[in-house]
Amino acid sequence: MLKTRARAATAVCRCGWSSARVHGRYVRQLRDVAVGGLGVVIELCIRRFRCENPACPAVTFAEQIVGLTTPHSRQTPLLRAVLTRIGLALAGRAGARMASAVGITVGRDTLLRLVRALPEPEVGQVEVLGVDDFAFRKGRHYGTVLIDMSTHRPLHLYDGREGEGLAGWLRDHPEVKVICRDRSSGYAEGARIGAPQAEQVADRYHLWANLGQAVEKTVNSHRSRLAEQPSELAAAADEPQVVQPSIELKVVTRLRPGRPRSARSRPGCRCVSCRRSSRRDRACHSRGGR
Repeated sequence: MLKTRARAATAVCRCGWSSARVHGRYVRQLRDVAVGGLGVVIELCIRRFRCENPACPAVTFAEQIVGLTTPHSRQTPLLRAVLTRIGLALAGRAGARMASAVGITVGRDTLLRLVRALPEPEVGQVEVLGVDDFAFRKGRHYGTVLIDMSTHRPLHLYDGREGEGLAGWLRDHPEVKVICRDRSSGYAEGARIGAPQAEQVADRYHLWANLGQAVEKTVNSHRSRLAEQPSELAAAADEPQVVQPSIELKVVTRLRPGRPRSARSRPGCRCVSCRRSSRRDRACHSRGGR
């Protein structure tokens, strides 16, 4: 917080008279732009003077410091300009978040109020005018927007999509040479009545829309032919197909070699199988000897 006071001996009333008669004093707090991410508050001692002009309706008035104070404001002109720019760029909620990030606490309603308080810019000379509709509530309530196509800046808004409002605006601006509009018959009639000297053209969006609708209409009219096969494919389908014999695959089975039953017994082995084999061998020899 910074504390300061004015040192001027006199102050000027809104009627133009200066006065040096001090009526009283009070403390006024002004918010300024943040420094190092911290908010700054200026505590200023303000004096009230008596106006010496007998014809002035104000008996007393508060002194104003040029570049620091404005009547009935709690913000410096610098902070007010910064918040106005943020409001123009980001509007309410997003602008409030951006201001908080740089150390300025402000509400979304304050930003919108600053934007609405800006004076409307002069329209000037408009040679190419854009006309289109927009929805206040889609499917129920619509309005019309007029745009300067040279600067892409909105010029005027009015309720409804009838041609009377457009014709009335065009009568006040006879310098319009080209009107870029949509396919609404109301806009066409309003442009013809309000600016008969202007040339009416379709904008780029509606040109592409017309082209898309024409292509869709053509494709739908020939949809039955899309399912038909071409003549070459139909002739090829009538020819008999040559069936190729399938290749026979030879399956080779590998058997695990086992032990033959007539194998001789191993010498010196006393297992049951070897003893049975030795008995059979002795029996065969005895029979052969006989």
